[in-house]
Amino acid sequence: MQRHTKRILLAAFGLSLALVAGASADPLKITLAGGSVGGAWSAMGAAIGQTIQQQVPGSSFTYEPGVDAANLVLVSEGKAQLGIAHAQMALRATKGEAPFKSKITSLRAIALLDPEAVVQIIARKDAPFDSLAQIAKEKKPVRIALNKRGTMMSIAGEQVFAAAGISMKDLASWGGRVEYVAYNDGLDMLKNGQVDIVLNMLAFPSAQVERISHDMAIKLLPVPDAAIAKIDSEAGTKSVTIPAKTYSFEPNDTRTVTGFVVLYASDKMPDAEAEAITKGLINHFDYLTKAYPSFTRMGKKGLTDVGPIELAPGAKKAYKDAGLL
Repeated sequence: MQRHTKRILLAAFGLSLALVAGASADPLKITLAGGSVGGAWSAMGAAIGQTIQQQVPGSSFTYEPGVDAANLVLVSEGKAQLGIAHAQMALRATKGEAPFKSKITSLRAIALLDPEAVVQIIARKDAPFDSLAQIAKEKKPVRIALNKRGTMMSIAGEQVFAAAGISMKDLASWGGRVEYVAYNDGLDMLKNGQVDIVLNMLAFPSAQVERISHDMAIKLLPVPDAAIAKIDSEAGTKSVTIPAKTYSFEPNDTRTVTGFVVLYASDKMPDAEAEAITKGLINHFDYLTKAYPSFTRMGKKGLTDVGPIELAPGAKKAYKDAGLL
C-alpha cells in the first residue's frame, strides 16, 4: 500500500514538473515593433529576438520597423507583443500628451535596453556657428535633420532648440528648415550638404557618428546649461557630459541630456510569456552584450531599471528568481 501510494505521489510530482516545463517551453509568437531598418534599435530588436528563440526553441519572431509613439500604440492594441520606446515617450503616453490622442494605461515594462539615449547634435565642422546660442542670437538660417515625427528623438530635438531660444517657427522665418527623417537619412543629408545639423538620441560613442566623421569634418554642439535644466524638468531627461576625446574629432567635453530606452509589453500579455521573454534576456545576456554595447555598460542588473512604468508581473518574477530584484 505504501509502495503504491509512493508511486502515485512520484507520478503526480513528475506530471507537475512536466506541466511547469511545458508552460515555459511552449513556443511563442512574438512581433516586436522597433526603429528604422539599419538603425540602433533594429540591431537591438534582432538581438532580443535571438534571446527569445534561444530560450524557447521553436518560437517565431518578427521585427517590424516603427517609431516609439506608434510602437506603444501597437503594443496597447495587441498588434505587437513587444515595443521599443524611450521611457520619456511612455510617460507621455500615460498622460495622454502629444503625440498621443488619449491616455495609454496598459503599458508594462519588460527590461531596460539602453541607459544612455544621449542627445547628440552633430554639425558640419565648417558651419558658421559653434553653439545653439549663436544660432539664436544671429538668427542663422540653419537646416536641421531631426528624427521622424512621433519619436522621442524628434520631440527632444524640438525641445532642445526651443529651450535654447530657437523655435521651429522662428527657424522657418529666418530662412531655415527642419527635415523629419530617419537618422541614417539625416546623416546622408549632412554628408551631401543638404542640412547643417543632425540631432538624435543614442549611446556614445556611436559607430554611426564615428563613421561619418571619417567621410567629412564634423563637430559636436553642446546643449546650453539653462536649456538642460528646462528640458530635464519638462521631459524627464537627465544632464550628462560626453567626455573629451570620446570621439576622435571632438577634443572638448560636451554637455547635453540623456533619456533611456525600454522594452514594453501590454498588461494583457500572459505572465508566463513575459517571464519566458525576460528569462531569455537574463540567461543569454552575454549574447546581448556582443550584439549591442549598451548592455555591457549597464550590466545584467541594469535590465530592471525601467523607470516610471511598472514591470510586468512575469518579468518581475523572472528578475526575482534570478536574484536581480
